[in-house]
Amino acid sequence: MKYVVVLYDGMADYPVPALDGKTPMMCAKKPNMDYLAQRAEVGLIRTVAQGLKPGSDVANMSVMGFDPMKFYTGRSPLEAASIGIDMKPTDVSLRTNLVTLSEDDKPYEEKTIVDYCADDISTEEAEVLIKYIDEKLGTDEFKFYPGVSYRHCLIWKNGTTDLGKMTPPHDITGKVITEYLSNSENAKPLIDMMKKSYDLLKDHPINIARKKAGKGPANSIWLWGEGTRPAFDSFEDVYGIKGGVVSAVDLIKGLGQCAKMDVAEVEGATGYIDTNFEGKAKAALDLLKKGDDLVYIHFEAPDECGHRNEPENKVRAVELIDERVLPILFEGLKEYDDYKILILPDHPTPIVTRTHASDPVPYLIYHKNDEKDSKVQSINEETAKETGNYIDFGPSIMSHFLKD
Repeated sequence: MKYVVVLYDGMADYPVPALDGKTPMMCAKKPNMDYLAQRAEVGLIRTVAQGLKPGSDVANMSVMGFDPMKFYTGRSPLEAASIGIDMKPTDVSLRTNLVTLSEDDKPYEEKTIVDYCADDISTEEAEVLIKYIDEKLGTDEFKFYPGVSYRHCLIWKNGTTDLGKMTPPHDITGKVITEYLSNSENAKPLIDMMKKSYDLLKDHPINIARKKAGKGPANSIWLWGEGTRPAFDSFEDVYGIKGGVVSAVDLIKGLGQCAKMDVAEVEGATGYIDTNFEGKAKAALDLLKKGDDLVYIHFEAPDECGHRNEPENKVRAVELIDERVLPILFEGLKEYDDYKILILPDHPTPIVTRTHASDPVPYLIYHKNDEKDSKVQSINEETAKETGNYIDFGPSIMSHFLKD
């Protein structure tokens, strides 16, 4: 038996005015997903427990079958694991975004976040900037590590997580940052580095070149997602099978590494709508051939489109996975006597709010040798709800998926 999880990050949504009051799932042409849904268990699942922030970290941790209430220590440490940082128990890790702030004469505290991802800065450009920031601001206490695109990491030696509110930048795109800068005394050195980074980066040659090319500058760092070193049980110890992960983003790869799962590297995997869809599907099949029993394939694109208020691109992201991933998986899985497929988002990323929500999300579980009549013709938020199937404890989905 082989198991495949296809995770559409942030796919679920609320009705979108620009889509005539429909959601992207309702609008997308997704014949392959709907084929499975018609023959699968379909329902809703709450992936984010009451009281937790609806981040991709806790949501994907739940879908992987690990209870965030037990294992979650913060977002950035998971990304640090993916980058290969060996955190000490006294270290604190912080997610370090490269962002675009408004270029005006206002003080730093009165600037506006124009873009939380610095206009899709390339990994190559970002590496130069983060190394420059580390050269200028790094100390024995603070060290910056480059990651992928706009996503990077700061390790604070003997740091603290008692920092007040360190706001995710994708939650405040288009807003003045004044009230979103932590006023905690402990956060002062971090806020100070953010302010200094603007002066260092605004006239950096890379940003001058980006502006000449009509691109937004990566003119500030933004620190958030603090946490300490995680301590996970291995996926194999918990579930008795070997697992692998395919993703473009360090967060998901770090989750896999913390759970001692195999993690594939895919050339051209970007975390957006231009990602190497086929390469990720083939990498998943390769992991299965090499002996993994389960593979977790994560696609960031729908989530990014939600944050960016791109309804048409969010629809297209769902369609592209249907067109360019699912057929490859179907063909590759033919060589196995039996297999199961779980498809779901980790959380909604509604277009109208441009940030995550904690509402329950649709799921389907397809079993090749035990097809069902779901009475669902096309899976979306409404049709999944109408089935009456509901899983309230998100981390239980993995055991439910794996059961005979």
